Amino acid sequence: MSLMNFRRNSTAVNVGKVSVGGHAPIVVQSMTNTDTANVDKTVAQVSALANAGSEIVRITVNNKNAAKAVPMIREQLDRAGIDVPLVGDFHFNGNRLLKKYSECAKALDKYRINPGNVGRGDKQFSEIIEIACAENKPVRIGVNWGSLDQDLLARMLDENSATEHPKSLQEVMHDALIASALESATLAEKIGLAHNKIILSCKLSEVQPLVRVYRDLAKRCDYALHLGLTEAGMGSKGIVASTAALAILLQEGIGDTIRISLTPEPGGARTQEVIVAQQILQMMGLRSFTPEVTSCPGCGRTTSEYFQYLAADIEDYLKTKMPVWKQQYSGVEEMKVAVMGCVVNGPGESKHANIGISLPGTGEAPVAPVYVDGDKFTTLKGETILEEFKTILQEYVAQRYA
Repeated sequence: MSLMNFRRNSTAVNVGKVSVGGHAPIVVQSMTNTDTANVDKTVAQVSALANAGSEIVRITVNNKNAAKAVPMIREQLDRAGIDVPLVGDFHFNGNRLLKKYSECAKALDKYRINPGNVGRGDKQFSEIIEIACAENKPVRIGVNWGSLDQDLLARMLDENSATEHPKSLQEVMHDALIASALESATLAEKIGLAHNKIILSCKLSEVQPLVRVYRDLAKRCDYALHLGLTEAGMGSKGIVASTAALAILLQEGIGDTIRISLTPEPGGARTQEVIVAQQILQMMGLRSFTPEVTSCPGCGRTTSEYFQYLAADIEDYLKTKMPVWKQQYSGVEEMKVAVMGCVVNGPGESKHANIGISLPGTGEAPVAPVYVDGDKFTTLKGETILEEFKTILQEYVAQRYA
């Protein structure tokens, strides 16, 4: 049975054309790191993220120049046919920017606010919610342990110290994160924001505390939940930490939209966080984005270099073809391809895939059997194995997914 059948029941929220929560697929989102006031660079990065598969993109709106740029960014994206919803990320001065620059408020598809930086009961929070109501926009109330509401935390620490069996500081912070999110959501509804206009998040930068907080939050509300390990880090550390945290929660049916907060390598592509998010969902069987390639790690039995080059080439070939294939062939993203290095597991894995090739290992006859839907289809030999296998792939896709 699919993990989708075990999803926590949540209230669906429409963010532009994208539905988050309810029975909708788990949504992949990301955030730009450009200066939003630089319209051309921001449009270019939003386009790159959307083309990579980000279904919602968040942009910083931190000053008047950024706020004035938002309508121009939306206009240029629309002209280019990039209809990805835009989320405005507001801290400290969001109410003033949204009030003064009404076209910015209209152009955005969702507002993200942090109760720790705008307060929960003060004028700024109320004004942002009132504008969201007037513009019919959803809001993510995003609590972050690095900017937790200090008044709320102080109050809860005082209350805790007066109890007979005080909790630890970490336990109180856990409770404060959830209280900040839920009390803010309750206040937003009292101001007039509809229940189905609210998404919650409680982000931390450590795996086990994040899992505990979201488990608790999920039990105490039916709001759609945005998952992410904040400040996950760079490279493999960030990828592994995010995967470890989100995989646990997703396996338990918790989470309606995810963002992988990777620190890009110097000069690295921002789109990596989108690819990682997609891979997490695909490896868990929650969604399919691109054909899945199974390949072995190689060992002393494989003709290592040739096998590695072939596997990499097939991966690149599928990525290159997917933009066109997705438009022409329904379901092609669910295809499984096996590129195996020798006879030990090669034929078996190839038979389990939609289409697979088992390469000759060291000392084996220079032939490569190809399997299609579990049956041996042909045997490839010589110097043109790669090109012939690509042709078989293309013909299979055209026949199977037409």
